[in-house]
Amino acid sequence: MAYDADVIVIGAGLSGLAATAELVDAGRRVILIDQEPEQSLGGQAHWSFGGLFFVDSPEQRRLRIKDSHALALQDWMGTAAFDRPEDHWPRKWAEAYVDFAAGEKRAWLHGQGVRFFPVVGWAERGGYDAQGHGNSVPRFHITWGTGPGLVAPFERRVREGVARGLVQLKFRHRVSGLSRSAGSVDTVSGEVLEPSTAERGKPSSREVAGSFEFRAQAVIVTSGGIGGNHDLVRANWPERLGTPPERMVSGVPAHVDGRMLGITEEAGARLINRDRMWHYTEGIQNWNPIWDNHGIRILPGPSSLWLDARGDRLPVPLFPGFDTLGTLEHIMKSGYEYTWFVLNQRIIGKEFTLSGSEQNPDLTGKSVRGVIDRARADVAAPVKAFMDNGADFVVEKDLTSLVRGMNALTKEPLIDEAALRRTITARDREIANPFTKDLQVTAIHGARKFLGDRLIRAAAPHRILDPKAGPLVAVRLNILTRKTLGGLETDLSSRVLTEGGEPLPGVYAAGEAAGFGGGGVHGYRSLEGTFLGGCLFSGRTAGRAAAKSVS
Repeated sequence: MAYDADVIVIGAGLSGLAATAELVDAGRRVILIDQEPEQSLGGQAHWSFGGLFFVDSPEQRRLRIKDSHALALQDWMGTAAFDRPEDHWPRKWAEAYVDFAAGEKRAWLHGQGVRFFPVVGWAERGGYDAQGHGNSVPRFHITWGTGPGLVAPFERRVREGVARGLVQLKFRHRVSGLSRSAGSVDTVSGEVLEPSTAERGKPSSREVAGSFEFRAQAVIVTSGGIGGNHDLVRANWPERLGTPPERMVSGVPAHVDGRMLGITEEAGARLINRDRMWHYTEGIQNWNPIWDNHGIRILPGPSSLWLDARGDRLPVPLFPGFDTLGTLEHIMKSGYEYTWFVLNQRIIGKEFTLSGSEQNPDLTGKSVRGVIDRARADVAAPVKAFMDNGADFVVEKDLTSLVRGMNALTKEPLIDEAALRRTITARDREIANPFTKDLQVTAIHGARKFLGDRLIRAAAPHRILDPKAGPLVAVRLNILTRKTLGGLETDLSSRVLTEGGEPLPGVYAAGEAAGFGGGGVHGYRSLEGTFLGGCLFSGRTAGRAAAKSVS
């Protein structure tokens, strides 16, 4: 029986495009399969902020950030906290990825036309000791053009492959099985779904119009994770993070359902670290949703007062932007599934950025004028739209009205005005004190020593209750599903491994389906800016390895 292609790639997200582009460069014939319509090419990466983790980059050096491979590896390992026998390959992938981020990653992307915003962000600051979780220095580089700007060169390379007759694009093809006709997995079968004109991100029909079967010498699984499947998220929820939420908002469309992970496992693959996952605690309901239950993440600066459902401040160092999963664990053990930011308009105007390409039209559209206008505005237009229309936002001139509005958004009126006033007043007394004992205030002063934060991310210290800085703002924060940190176990050639530790013949995996490499390159936590880069690195590795394996 003849082969239909040299390699079949399952999943047309960023890792699938990267793998396919490498296969095209090697002159291999590829079938690229995806269950969604063509307008969803690029997958989740299209919706992303475009953040990338670089080490000792020109952007860092211009801002006088002293970074190094040794410091980045120390941060990665302290954050990942690898502690399982199955962390052998994830640890190897972590070492390789830090090498990549400190080496050719930026030049490789730059050579394809990718450019970067000059101000580097400081995500996941940690707040523990030197060997604990977090970035010791700012490393979050924003792609000029955000997610679409990062997808574009890889889509271009794939479409060049189509023009050369090397790539067949098979959209609306849903895989239901991997099988062998000889010694290796070489057959991909499933259903052809009816054509769909659904816009990118919108739910598409699941009506079956036919079936398919393709054969190739190798298969690369790049189908993503489980973030859109809340039942599967809850089923894999680890005890260490407390009780899984009854209600979550979705940071990804529903088609990110984890279906292909189970199919690959049934074919003989080993799926590891299922309980490791990455969900955000600063989720807000999108007032103008694209997919069902669409949530947006706030990327906050350091000044918002973070309160639990009862109005008590979260413990040190659970400040905005410091420790995502530490905060998630604290919330889920509190008995409630939501928290609050309390701030004012001066803080929200300076410190709130919303994650997502569609929430940053200036960066996505590569508009210098738009960036300047955003910096000059009291509040950026996308954030102002949430203040005016968002179901989780309360905006009032005085604290009495603010508390009334906060209690109106929840089942129980848990916020006591007098107690909240005492909390805010105590914080406000500390804000001008250079010898403060309030570690969040210390963090604010520390952030403003970094030029990037001082320019666009950290408001000048002031009292929250200062009438000149008003109105007051409260934001109810929800758990937002996002990334799967575990996945298909792979070696450093992206070959999928079996329970016995041997390669599953003919099968490779990349991106979120492979835990971004090895079955869990991040360990328990992420340093941020590492998901898109993980898709690119593992996709490139899988494409190059598969290209060498086929005759």
